Amino acid sequence: MKTTEFLELLAQDNISEEELPTLLVEALTRLKKRIATAESCTGGMISAAITSVGGASAVFDCGVCSYANFIKHKLVGVREETLSTYGAVSDRTAAEMARGVRMLSGADIGISTTGIAGPLGGTPYKPVGLVYIGVSTELGLKTEKMLLGENNADRTRIRELATAAALYFALKAIQEL
Repeated sequence: MKTTEFLELLAQDNISEEELPTLLVEALTRLKKRIATAESCTGGMISAAITSVGGASAVFDCGVCSYANFIKHKLVGVREETLSTYGAVSDRTAAEMARGVRMLSGADIGISTTGIAGPLGGTPYKPVGLVYIGVSTELGLKTEKMLLGENNADRTRIRELATAAALYFALKAIQEL
């Protein structure tokens, strides 16, 4: 999904990026559900967004900033085979991160991000702005491939968009529980 497609989704749902954390915490509170995060390219921004909302302590279990591959493996259970075969920036890694943090914390939903925020690190196969988001619930596991580097988006904007997308997909997943 490209940036423009994601922003259109928000517009269709009449949601602004700024209100996503509040909407998520309210939904989690109303449904008595808990969330945990495993973040790589967003470096804690999702956790910060959630905990910026009053009452988040009732619904937020933990946030793991798993920038290094050995942390992805050791703390949130990404298999070494996944990392060596598909790389840190892959749908499989995002899925295993989301499932792993949910299992680690006992939360109802695990959300993860892994990607290339730039300005360095991109390749023709994995360009700057490529982000995978993982969502794990008792109903299963989903990943979203995001292409957030369009319109010369810089590192800050890519990370902001990845954070917003993760919050949005978490909100949608919670509404399905």
